Amino acid sequence: MKRVVHVIVGLGRGGAERALSRLVEAQRLSSEYEHIVISLTDLGCYGEPIRAMGIPVHALGMKGALGLPVVLPRLVKLLRVLTPDILQTWMYHADLIGGIAARFAGRIPVLWGIRSFDLKRGAKLPTRIVQRLCALMSAWLPTLILCVAEASRRNHIALGYDERRMRVIPNGFDENPPDITFSDIVSLRSEHGCGGGDVVVGCVGRFHPAKDHRNFVDAAALLAEKYPAVKFMMVGPDLNLHNEKLLSWIDGHGLRDRFVLLGERADIPLCMSAMDIFCSPSRTEAFPQVVGEAMLMGCPCVVTDVGDTAFVVGDTGVIVERENASALADGLAQLLRLSQSQREARGQIAQERIRSEFSLSRTVQLTLEAYEFALKYSNNLKGGV
Repeated sequence: MKRVVHVIVGLGRGGAERALSRLVEAQRLSSEYEHIVISLTDLGCYGEPIRAMGIPVHALGMKGALGLPVVLPRLVKLLRVLTPDILQTWMYHADLIGGIAARFAGRIPVLWGIRSFDLKRGAKLPTRIVQRLCALMSAWLPTLILCVAEASRRNHIALGYDERRMRVIPNGFDENPPDITFSDIVSLRSEHGCGGGDVVVGCVGRFHPAKDHRNFVDAAALLAEKYPAVKFMMVGPDLNLHNEKLLSWIDGHGLRDRFVLLGERADIPLCMSAMDIFCSPSRTEAFPQVVGEAMLMGCPCVVTDVGDTAFVVGDTGVIVERENASALADGLAQLLRLSQSQREARGQIAQERIRSEFSLSRTVQLTLEAYEFALKYSNNLKGGV
């Protein structure tokens, strides 16, 4: 049996972390590969659930960038013990640290993972520096570079990444969404002041400049007077009443009573099911995991045209210009003018698109093909691919 070791910065609540969890869960019964996960920091919220699948998880306890000199030798030592046949890394910092560690640990074939699109919008300077270092090393350090989106692949080629090593493997979604009952939906909505006559427009994602929650709030302000029955739900880390910056945006428009701030939740599928319209206001994305999840739950979407978002949504939702609150409001209004049954019909079409075009089984198959390629050329890491 071949061994794949995954290296990721952390296992907190995020798109890459969810994708890793789903990938190893989908493959855990395979007799061909066994998986081990290494978090450079802590176990986060996914560490224990992954362990519960029977997959070993190691946490190396890195504390910020200053912990790099300590965590790198720890990672090298652990890799020498685990003797992986393949090392799969997730996002820039793990790509860099994992790739270097793999060289010291025995020239293990490395599959880098790129899950972003445009770091100029919202990313911190250290992350952009790491990205540039990865670009410089991309011609010789990784065996393959797995991009989550075609738009991400093109952008990183422009940034200097080696085009010959790049493949696109989009996020995959379980064809069978969680079973959410109508009573569960009614209970969640009523608990937070959303009655049967209200139309809930929601977004999900961590509070970060790249997600452009200010855009969502400003669009809500443009809609609020014309659509008095609309409530705006925000779900994700720091999207709560303790976030002073977020509250200043909302209160600046006098809309405190129209917003439902749920913060970080473990029941995201239920939250999405409680929404009548899902909105992704991001200024940058590669492949929007959260949009696919909303579509899988039968929620019609209004999204900004970033990364591969428009490709994911297709003609099932509304695509608008990014960083344009007026355009976002107009897009939301298109669905608000529909009847509830018409919105539900759009949501069902969106669900079928995810099931047919972005299944988890297809993502797993493409990943297995990448593993086979890496093993075949594991003795030729310095050559072109």
